[in-house]
Amino acid sequence: MQARASHDIRKALAQFATGVTVVTTRSPDGTPVGLTVNSFASVSLDPPLVLWSIALTAQSYEVFRTCQSYLIHVLAVDQLEVAAAFATRGADKFGATRWRSNDSGLPLLEGCVAWFECGNRSQYPEGDHVILVGRVEAFAIGGGAPLIFHDSRYVRHLEEAPLPRALRSPWT
Repeated sequence: MQARASHDIRKALAQFATGVTVVTTRSPDGTPVGLTVNSFASVSLDPPLVLWSIALTAQSYEVFRTCQSYLIHVLAVDQLEVAAAFATRGADKFGATRWRSNDSGLPLLEGCVAWFECGNRSQYPEGDHVILVGRVEAFAIGGGAPLIFHDSRYVRHLEEAPLPRALRSPWT
Protein backbone atom coordinates (compact mmCIF):
# COMPACT_ATOMS: atom_id res chain seq x y z
CA MET A 1 0.00 0.00 0.00
CA GLN A 2 1.34 3.46 -0.85
CA ALA A 3 2.37 5.70 2.06
CA ARG A 4 -0.45 8.20 1.45
CA ALA A 5 -3.09 5.46 1.19
CA SER A 6 -1.70 3.90 4.38
CA HIS A 7 -1.97 7.25 6.20
CA ASP A 8 -5.53 7.78 4.93
CA ILE A 9 -6.76 4.31 5.94
CA ARG A 10 -5.16 4.74 9.38
CA LYS A 11 -6.96 8.09 9.78
CA ALA A 12 -10.26 6.56 8.64
CA LEU A 13 -9.91 3.61 11.04
CA ALA A 14 -9.12 6.04 13.88
CA GLN A 15 -12.63 7.47 13.54
CA PHE A 16 -14.05 4.34 15.16
CA ALA A 17 -14.27 5.04 18.89
CA THR A 18 -13.23 2.11 21.06
CA GLY A 19 -12.86 1.32 24.70
CA VAL A 20 -9.37 0.95 26.14
CA THR A 21 -8.21 -2.29 27.71
CA VAL A 22 -5.06 -3.58 29.33
CA VAL A 23 -4.33 -7.28 28.93
CA THR A 24 -2.16 -8.94 31.59
CA THR A 25 -0.64 -12.35 32.22
CA ARG A 26 2.51 -13.84 33.71
CA SER A 27 5.66 -14.87 31.87
CA PRO A 28 6.94 -18.42 32.41
CA ASP A 29 9.20 -17.12 35.23
CA GLY A 30 6.20 -15.48 36.98
CA THR A 31 6.93 -11.88 36.00
CA PRO A 32 3.76 -9.83 35.39
CA VAL A 33 3.36 -8.78 31.75
CA GLY A 34 0.82 -6.43 30.20
CA LEU A 35 -0.01 -4.08 27.34
CA THR A 36 -2.66 -1.58 26.31
CA VAL A 37 -5.09 -2.90 23.66
CA ASN A 38 -8.04 -1.27 21.92
CA SER A 39 -8.80 -4.18 19.58
CA PHE A 40 -11.15 -5.92 22.02
CA ALA A 41 -14.52 -7.36 20.96
CA SER A 42 -17.14 -9.88 21.99
CA VAL A 43 -17.32 -12.96 19.74
CA SER A 44 -19.91 -15.29 21.29
CA LEU A 45 -22.14 -15.62 24.34
CA ASP A 46 -22.44 -19.41 24.16
CA PRO A 47 -19.68 -20.25 24.77
CA PRO A 48 -18.53 -16.87 26.10
CA LEU A 49 -15.69 -15.80 23.78
CA VAL A 50 -13.84 -12.52 23.27
CA LEU A 51 -11.03 -11.47 20.96
CA TRP A 52 -8.15 -9.02 20.87
CA SER A 53 -5.05 -8.65 18.74
CA ILE A 54 -1.35 -8.19 19.39
CA ALA A 55 1.36 -6.93 17.03
CA LEU A 56 3.98 -9.44 15.99
CA THR A 57 6.56 -6.84 17.06
CA ALA A 58 5.20 -6.42 20.61
CA GLN A 59 7.80 -7.20 23.28
CA SER A 60 5.24 -9.40 25.05
CA TYR A 61 4.06 -11.22 21.91
CA GLU A 62 5.71 -14.56 22.73
CA VAL A 63 4.44 -14.50 26.34
CA PHE A 64 0.82 -13.97 25.24
CA ARG A 65 1.13 -16.46 22.38
CA THR A 66 2.14 -19.24 24.80
CA CYS A 67 0.34 -18.36 28.05
CA GLN A 68 -2.53 -20.49 29.35
CA SER A 69 -4.71 -17.55 30.42
CA TYR A 70 -4.85 -13.78 30.66
CA LEU A 71 -6.95 -10.97 32.11
CA ILE A 72 -8.57 -8.27 29.97
CA HIS A 73 -9.28 -5.06 31.93
CA VAL A 74 -11.71 -2.43 30.61
CA LEU A 75 -10.17 0.82 31.85
CA ALA A 76 -12.12 3.52 33.65
CA VAL A 77 -12.10 7.16 32.59
CA ASP A 78 -9.69 8.04 35.41
CA GLN A 79 -7.11 5.44 34.28
CA LEU A 80 -5.51 7.44 31.47
CA GLU A 81 -2.08 7.14 33.13
CA VAL A 82 -2.49 3.36 33.34
CA ALA A 83 -3.31 3.17 29.62
CA ALA A 84 -0.29 5.33 28.77
CA ALA A 85 2.09 3.32 30.97
CA PHE A 86 1.03 -0.04 29.52
CA ALA A 87 1.33 1.40 25.99
CA THR A 88 4.95 2.50 26.53
CA ARG A 89 7.85 0.16 25.78
CA GLY A 90 10.18 -0.23 28.72
CA ALA A 91 7.91 1.60 31.19
CA ASP A 92 7.47 0.38 34.77
CA LYS A 93 3.97 -0.77 33.85
CA PHE A 94 3.01 -2.44 37.10
CA GLY A 95 4.56 0.35 39.20
CA ALA A 96 2.16 2.81 37.57
CA THR A 97 -1.05 1.29 38.94
CA ARG A 98 -2.58 -0.56 41.85
CA TRP A 99 -2.79 -4.30 41.23
CA ARG A 100 -2.79 -7.63 42.98
CA SER A 101 -2.74 -11.28 41.99
CA ASN A 102 -6.19 -12.77 41.50
CA ASP A 103 -7.18 -16.27 42.64
CA SER A 104 -5.50 -17.72 39.51
CA GLY A 105 -2.28 -15.79 40.12
CA LEU A 106 -2.83 -13.38 37.24
CA PRO A 107 -2.11 -9.63 37.62
CA LEU A 108 -5.48 -7.94 38.32
CA LEU A 109 -5.58 -4.16 37.94
CA GLU A 110 -7.73 -2.31 40.45
CA GLY A 111 -10.34 0.33 39.57
CA CYS A 112 -11.41 -1.03 36.17
CA VAL A 113 -14.92 -0.79 34.72
CA ALA A 114 -14.87 -4.56 34.12
CA TRP A 115 -12.45 -7.44 33.75
CA PHE A 116 -12.51 -10.83 32.03
CA GLU A 117 -10.32 -13.82 32.89
CA CYS A 118 -9.83 -15.83 29.71
CA GLY A 119 -8.35 -19.15 28.71
CA ASN A 120 -6.08 -18.75 25.67
CA ARG A 121 -8.34 -20.68 23.25
CA SER A 122 -7.16 -19.98 19.70
CA GLN A 123 -4.98 -17.68 17.60
CA TYR A 124 -5.19 -16.43 14.02
CA PRO A 125 -2.21 -14.73 12.33
CA GLU A 126 -3.42 -11.89 10.10
CA GLY A 127 -1.14 -9.26 8.56
CA ASP A 128 1.18 -7.75 11.17
CA HIS A 129 -0.92 -8.95 14.13
CA VAL A 130 -2.23 -12.15 15.69
CA ILE A 131 -5.88 -12.32 16.75
CA LEU A 132 -6.28 -14.11 20.08
CA VAL A 133 -9.63 -15.63 21.03
CA GLY A 134 -10.19 -16.23 24.71
CA ARG A 135 -12.87 -18.20 26.51
CA VAL A 136 -14.24 -16.15 29.40
CA GLU A 137 -13.78 -18.20 32.59
CA ALA A 138 -14.59 -15.43 35.09
CA PHE A 139 -15.51 -11.75 35.01
CA ALA A 140 -16.55 -8.83 37.18
CA ILE A 141 -18.25 -5.50 36.59
CA GLY A 142 -16.77 -2.62 38.58
CA GLY A 143 -18.98 0.02 37.01
CA GLY A 144 -18.25 3.61 36.09
CA ALA A 145 -17.45 5.42 32.87
CA PRO A 146 -14.97 3.83 30.45
CA LEU A 147 -11.88 5.45 28.96
CA ILE A 148 -12.30 5.91 25.19
CA PHE A 149 -9.82 5.98 22.30
CA HIS A 150 -10.83 8.04 19.26
CA ASP A 151 -8.97 9.80 16.46
CA SER A 152 -5.63 8.38 17.72
CA ARG A 153 -5.98 9.85 21.21
CA TYR A 154 -7.50 9.03 24.58
CA VAL A 155 -10.69 10.92 25.41
CA ARG A 156 -12.76 10.99 28.57
CA HIS A 157 -16.03 11.46 26.64
CA LEU A 158 -17.03 12.02 23.05
CA GLU A 159 -18.28 15.44 22.10
CA GLU A 160 -19.73 16.82 18.92
CA ALA A 161 -16.71 17.59 16.74
CA PRO A 162 -16.42 19.17 13.31
CA LEU A 163 -16.62 16.58 10.60
CA PRO A 164 -13.25 15.98 8.91
CA ARG A 165 -12.70 16.57 5.22
CA ALA A 166 -14.06 13.56 3.38
CA LEU A 167 -11.39 11.21 2.11
CA ARG A 168 -11.94 9.08 -0.93
CA SER A 169 -10.79 5.51 -0.70
CA PRO A 170 -7.96 4.69 -3.12
CA TRP A 171 -9.89 1.47 -3.89
CA THR A 172 -12.98 3.20 -5.34
